[in-house]
Amino acid sequence: MSETSVLRFLDADALVDAARSRFVDVVTAAQAARGSASVVLTGGGTGIALLEALRKDSGGIDWGRVDVYFGDERFLPAGDPERNEVQAADALLNHVAVHPDRVFRMAASDGPHESDPEVAAASYAQILHSHGVDGERAPEFDVHLLGMGGEGHINSLFPHTDAVRETTHYVVAVENSPKPPPVRITLTLPAVQRAKHVWLLVSGAAKAEAVAAAVGGASADDVPSAGAIGSESTVWFLDEAAASELEK
Repeated sequence: MSETSVLRFLDADALVDAARSRFVDVVTAAQAARGSASVVLTGGGTGIALLEALRKDSGGIDWGRVDVYFGDERFLPAGDPERNEVQAADALLNHVAVHPDRVFRMAASDGPHESDPEVAAASYAQILHSHGVDGERAPEFDVHLLGMGGEGHINSLFPHTDAVRETTHYVVAVENSPKPPPVRITLTLPAVQRAKHVWLLVSGAAKAEAVAAAVGGASADDVPSAGAIGSESTVWFLDEAAASELEK
């Protein structure tokens, strides 16, 4: 039975520190139980701040036994500083002993399928499938990290779009994102829901209304973050500003 928790912190720094500590606990526990762990990273200010915190202190994590996936990616040339994988590498991955073969990046726009985001999405879906167990089309991720936009979007799943309504595919191309750049690759809600633990890291008053709507049971079509539910737990890490529209 999945449980949802709402954790409030004084500010974004306290939020990030709490998420860092819990991330270490979950990943090290997974490694102790199975020998490895799988995580899905996110971009955005708070998500990257968490990676920077882990760079400074990742406790007992054996990074060589962590599989790293990405929740979404801007379909831009390799090395573009706006790509999530570039930001994650700068913040964390280039500074820990993660195995290069265990970092699963989404295709860049100047790669083999440079003009076809649909092919790039299918390629990432195949990567997920190759790491599924017992015929599953994706791993059972230990943690899926998510930021959230002011209108409630997560990954590149925006309100009232085909991508957020997707129920079958785990990875899709987005070619008309309302937030630039317009072309992206994203995991869908069915893929997010493959995670044991889904964590939403949200700070700032501009997101308070969407937080309250999602926590209050809004439809995922209206507020995509409402559909981000882990199989074991869903945790909202909120600073006081982001939590300001919730009932005390």
